[in-house]
Amino acid sequence: MGGTKVALRVEHDDGGVAESSFRWAGRASPDDDLGLLAWHVGELCAGRPQGLRGVGVALPATLDAAGTVTVWPGRPAWAGFGLGAALSALFGAAEVACADDGDLAALAEADAAGCADLLYLGVGTGVGGGLVLAGRPVPGVGRGSCEVGHLVVDRYGPLCDCGRRGCVQAAASGPATLRRAARHRGAEVPSTAFSQAVADGEPWAVAALRESCAALAAAVAGICELTRPALVLIGGGFAAAVPDLVPMVAERTTALQRPGHPLPPVRPALLGGLSSLHGAVLLARGLPAG
Repeated sequence: MGGTKVALRVEHDDGGVAESSFRWAGRASPDDDLGLLAWHVGELCAGRPQGLRGVGVALPATLDAAGTVTVWPGRPAWAGFGLGAALSALFGAAEVACADDGDLAALAEADAAGCADLLYLGVGTGVGGGLVLAGRPVPGVGRGSCEVGHLVVDRYGPLCDCGRRGCVQAAASGPATLRRAARHRGAEVPSTAFSQAVADGEPWAVAALRESCAALAAAVAGICELTRPALVLIGGGFAAAVPDLVPMVAERTTALQRPGHPLPPVRPALLGGLSSLHGAVLLARGLPAG
């Protein structure tokens, strides 16, 4: 569940798989959002969402111990909403677990890559990510999430929705990049037009992307200096839509290396824009049977 889009996947014991996705309405209430979610879940599950054995939910919101949303900048109206109770009502007796989308994406990417020490960044509506060391998420279950998007890369940078300035999310998310492109161009820039403009080498588009990639590379370099992962993978919807983004981050990251201290390779995510979704499936598969 992202701030803009929701992706769904059902895996059956016989190996069958069904997937779908939809976009949230612009400024709907949590009840309206949940009604839309319930409809799509029902469609995917042939009207039997309560027949599932386990449900994993990946989302960028912060929940308290009772499953109430305390903060979700991408869907601010959800603050105070009892998501845990609502999901229990939707899925009945099925075990339901929620976790940070970046942490789950990192676990899924590490699993797909067969890499026990991995840094993942997801560039989409926001910038999320996760860190896996020795096959386990860092900082660890019950100890919060790895908030890659709120690493400060510019003390005097743009204002982030968390209230600080210069977070990598404020500098390098999809919306932040498009806003910068619009300033360079002097007109609004849709995401699809931006991707094509970068591919065509339009100076305003390339300049906007370079600034975002420099911020992402700074975050990658800083985290890798502390944790030394073997591999860095970048995914997310915006990164998947702009193929030039990952190579540009890789180039900028290489430029930040210190002599004698090489940084790990930076490559595209193996699971494309669906890393968090596959992480949610891993979470669901790890739940105890009914």
